[in-house]
Amino acid sequence: MLKFLSKVRIEFNALDPRTASCMEFLAQCNARKAKESNPTCQLQIKRRTDDHPPHITVTFVNGVEEVFDATSTPAQTIRNMILEKGQLLETEQMFREAGEKWPVIIPEGELHQSFPGTKPKKAEEKKQ
Repeated sequence: MLKFLSKVRIEFNALDPRTASCMEFLAQCNARKAKESNPTCQLQIKRRTDDHPPHITVTFVNGVEEVFDATSTPAQTIRNMILEKGQLLETEQMFREAGEKWPVIIPEGELHQSFPGTKPKKAEEKKQ
């Protein structure tokens, strides 16, 4: 998960009962496997003393920043959103390295074409 991020900032009040998501996400970020995936990712923790709701701010390697409301978003959902966006970043990078335009624009006519599909080998073997 951290391999797609350059910075993670977690802000919460330790006395606030809504910090479960922040604490779980912090534990995921501190996991050995996560740290090894991107040792240069900065992890910042701000312990607040006011009533500000807990939130998590992540900065992706391309500079895009995203803020998650940790009171209503579970840590696993935040992690999944980061992984999805990270896969999109990897795909974009792959296309750019291959000299292709990004984003890929599919002509309207091709979107509505039927696809014949393929048959699994087992189905073909059963016919014989």
